[in-house]
Amino acid sequence: MTHAQFLFFDSFRNDFMQQINLWNSMVPDLQKLQKEAADAAKTPEYNLQTPIVYNRALDSITEEDEIKLIVIGDNPGKDEQLLKNNRYLVGQAGKLGERFFRLNPELETDFRKNVIILNKTPVHSAKTSQLKHMIKNGGKSVQNLIDDTQVWMAEKTCKLAKELGAEIWLVGYSELKERGIFKLYREVMRKNAPFEKLFVFQHFSMNRFTVDLADFRKHHSQLSLKNALCALGTLHKNEIFTQE
Repeated sequence: MTHAQFLFFDSFRNDFMQQINLWNSMVPDLQKLQKEAADAAKTPEYNLQTPIVYNRALDSITEEDEIKLIVIGDNPGKDEQLLKNNRYLVGQAGKLGERFFRLNPELETDFRKNVIILNKTPVHSAKTSQLKHMIKNGGKSVQNLIDDTQVWMAEKTCKLAKELGAEIWLVGYSELKERGIFKLYREVMRKNAPFEKLFVFQHFSMNRFTVDLADFRKHHSQLSLKNALCALGTLHKNEIFTQE
């Protein structure tokens, strides 16, 4: 990064950490709602430690690092919220994403060095769909929290991507659809994103990203990997962002 880019990034991560503290104060009983949502979905019991998760991987980024890509997941899951982690995409989905880039060196991208990983909201749930239960049972305060985090994350991510000249990959798009949890995130991105550098993909989890890409390349074998990613990411982008 240039010095100016790094100063912008450093300001972003400092603001992000402060926002996490603010959001935590908005719903003091959030952890109780998260546990209730997990129980209602019959999620195996786990140690719930961090209701709203800051990505500590951001703290290791230095001015010498080259950031090529901003990957946007859904929200922090069971592994991400553990105090020993407090990092995004460190569970099975993250390992699959890391493996994809490692097996494709022509992309010249290290998933843990050249990629900033963010989420559509930093509010934890064991499964993203459990956010719906939390909103339903937490009332207006939880709805306001989920909305506020989506708007802030979308606006700040777009500004960061423009400053760094990085691509944005929205990884996981089912909840970006018209009735999805992240419809508001989609709408803010629609207004603010550098659209020529925005791409939408299936999530890394359960190998959906890899399977979708492999299927696409079967029908477009003439394309290089980079061009196939661009074409597939644009296809899904058009599917999602043309919805009204």
